[in-house]
Amino acid sequence: MLIHTKFTKPVKLPCMSLDCAFVEGSDMTSTMRFHFLFFSHEQMRLPLRSFCIFRSVIARGQAAAVQSRGLSGAAMRLVQFRHRGEGASVRVGVEQGEGHSVVDLKAFDPSMPSTMRELLELGDKGLECAQRALASGKCVVDRADIQLLSPVTGPEKVVCVGMNYRDHCLEQNAPIPKEPIIFNKFPSAITGPYGDIILPSESQEVDWEVELAFVIGRRGKHIKEEDALSYVAGFTVANDVSARDWQMKRNGKQWLLGKTFDSFCPLGPALVTTDTVTDPHNLSIRCLVNGDTVQNSNTDQIIFKTAALVAWVSKFVTLIPGDVFLTGTPPGVGAFRKPPIFLKKGDVVECQIEQLGSIINKVV
Repeated sequence: MLIHTKFTKPVKLPCMSLDCAFVEGSDMTSTMRFHFLFFSHEQMRLPLRSFCIFRSVIARGQAAAVQSRGLSGAAMRLVQFRHRGEGASVRVGVEQGEGHSVVDLKAFDPSMPSTMRELLELGDKGLECAQRALASGKCVVDRADIQLLSPVTGPEKVVCVGMNYRDHCLEQNAPIPKEPIIFNKFPSAITGPYGDIILPSESQEVDWEVELAFVIGRRGKHIKEEDALSYVAGFTVANDVSARDWQMKRNGKQWLLGKTFDSFCPLGPALVTTDTVTDPHNLSIRCLVNGDTVQNSNTDQIIFKTAALVAWVSKFVTLIPGDVFLTGTPPGVGAFRKPPIFLKKGDVVECQIEQLGSIINKVV
């Protein structure tokens, strides 16, 4: 093979193979393999400076490829669950397919932790064990014998983004934000993918918001946008349930109280690792209330995408494994209908995102 460089004439290198991934931005666009034959220093004509620069380019390409893959390079659907009849014992599992049976990770390897947050804190070690467990086909529990929980419970942070869909801004005749609008929910708002949404007596205007959510997989601060996806463990479905009277009229119109009543953050059904999702910013997203479609859009309408949000928020706070991000909602919420429509007891809310699954929550 002939190599042309700006530093020397073409040279022929003959017997060692190197894999080099070329990355454009944060997305791996192509992978090529080069074969070189190296002899002695006397036979090698490539100047040392040229070789060092070329080797540095290869190393950067390989590092960027790892970052674009996410944490483990493994395609999985991770869940938290309880065996029915075993009290409050939480387990981490791997779905054999969306809606299928689950491999009990701790039964496969007793050294593994019992919660998703602890699993993510192990980094690649934990996710690689989950991959081995899935491949083994052992320690499988039937779906009917478990209660599926939120894929993450007790995160340190639940970070939310407001006004982050172009079509939702148009719905309100609102300008496109120039910076992410950040607020939060308390972790106590989280409930499972099939848990009840509890109507608080303090609010008469409880609304739905289907959202794409993602979960942080490793610790970071001041993360560069081009590196940000390597800090994301995976994606899941969320419902940013909102008490509009408290969000828009009460408490100085600050959003927190209207967003963080108990049960106001259904999550699930699984944490779908980044390698499982073809493109998180090109997925159909819908919300149904009592079977009627009320929101129907695509995540390509998101203004500030995953990498941008990780980089932005990490300027202010240190992100740690298990932190949950809700990325905003498309149009169709009840508050902007004419007349407005709000949830009532007995309603059933289903939030669906392509490739991730759906969560179904009854209003009580």
